[in-house]
Amino acid sequence: MKVLKDILYRVTINAVVGSTSVDIKKIEFDSRQIKDQDVFVAINGLQVDGHDFIEKAIKSGAKAVVCEILPDILIEGVTYIEVADSNQALAFMASNYFEHPSDNLKLVGVTGTNGKTTVTSLLYQLFKKAGYKVGLLSTVKIMVDNTIYPATHTTPDSLSINRYLKFMNEEGVEYCFMEASSHGIHQSRTEGLNFAGGVFTNLSHDHLDYHNTFAEYRDVKKSFFDGLPKSAFALSNIDDKNGLVMLQNTAAKKYTYALKNYADYRAQILENDFSGLLLKLNDNELWTKLIGDFNAYNILAIYATAELLGLETNEILRLISELENVSGRFQYFISEDKITAIVDYAHTPDALKNVLQTINSIRTKNEELITVVGCGGDRDKSKRPKMAHIASALSTKVIFTSDNPRSEEPDAIIADMEAGVEPQNFKKTLSITDRKQAIKTACQMATSKDIILIAGKGHETYQEIKGERFDFDDYKTVQELLKQLQK
Repeated sequence: MKVLKDILYRVTINAVVGSTSVDIKKIEFDSRQIKDQDVFVAINGLQVDGHDFIEKAIKSGAKAVVCEILPDILIEGVTYIEVADSNQALAFMASNYFEHPSDNLKLVGVTGTNGKTTVTSLLYQLFKKAGYKVGLLSTVKIMVDNTIYPATHTTPDSLSINRYLKFMNEEGVEYCFMEASSHGIHQSRTEGLNFAGGVFTNLSHDHLDYHNTFAEYRDVKKSFFDGLPKSAFALSNIDDKNGLVMLQNTAAKKYTYALKNYADYRAQILENDFSGLLLKLNDNELWTKLIGDFNAYNILAIYATAELLGLETNEILRLISELENVSGRFQYFISEDKITAIVDYAHTPDALKNVLQTINSIRTKNEELITVVGCGGDRDKSKRPKMAHIASALSTKVIFTSDNPRSEEPDAIIADMEAGVEPQNFKKTLSITDRKQAIKTACQMATSKDIILIAGKGHETYQEIKGERFDFDDYKTVQELLKQLQK
């Protein structure tokens, strides 16, 4: 049990009705989870407004309610806390309730459009190999040292974040690496956390269905760095035109990395092929199994972060050379028929362009590059024609297909994509709505030495259609189909 007033520390309160000295069992923002003596935080979400469920929460036993608007009818014996921002209140309350778990480890947040999962996951790998107990909060999975939990959001809700950080404290975890998405930052899920550092990877077209404008999207990312303490470091990719913007108002110690510009941490690509990258990193040569220019940036961010957290340079270089690729991030294999199949999470125009340019920089141009790609439903529609334009311009053949259509009709999404194909590329493209059939067709079209890229879903093991999730794994699917279709 906790006393309500103790878990309200740092919350901006407009009004209080009732006593804050009541005992509280736990915090919930889902009225269906409320039990006797709980506190209910009413969140105004994208789909539903928690204020509509205050009465239900009280009937289920809520002893206190935190909300932005007080109900018209107040129930005697229930404490009501009117706050300026319920999301922010929940974040501070969660940190207080779990006894500020982020204070007891070194927490690093990674934000940007692309590269967050790769950077956080590889930092987790690297610090594990260095012998530390490590935590990971990522799109792919959540790790409390060696214990794995499924991930449902890029940045979990603030209650979950603090609960996992508390688990990490109990396991003696020393470092935690966390993806900080624009949604998560905007919804205050990172508020109340004590970050040891922040990393900016890049910024490109994404999530404009949520943020409305690119400037708003950029400023949300920037707000993460604005909130870092003086004791933290802020590491930014200054080859991105927004890299220095992220550092403008931060109190943290500023560091930069780049391949093209002068920076604190610099890298040069010496060799790049399907076996990996040879980099000159500051004054050291480094071989890594990861592939492509975009991974050179990821490696640079990982190297800099590890050094800023106190690891020794030679040890970092050795450990980076041992790192394995992250699931669904340029994950590839070569079939018995010598067909290379690549699965990548590229679901933004910039990410797709990076992957295709990387493949084109490696291939001999004597082979076909067959791309299978779709776009998600109920998301930013403006990127659909851009994705199709990039795919058709940089591939020899393209199959447009269904991704996660969600509530939309897959054929309508594909039609939006087709509008971006230029006339000279029409003959390169075809559309097959069924994703498995699209991948099968790509496998049937491919011959020895050809390359198949399946983009958009990466690590995901499902398709989301009309509110249901159906089992679907791009990597397993293409493996099975190429085996069945051996020439």
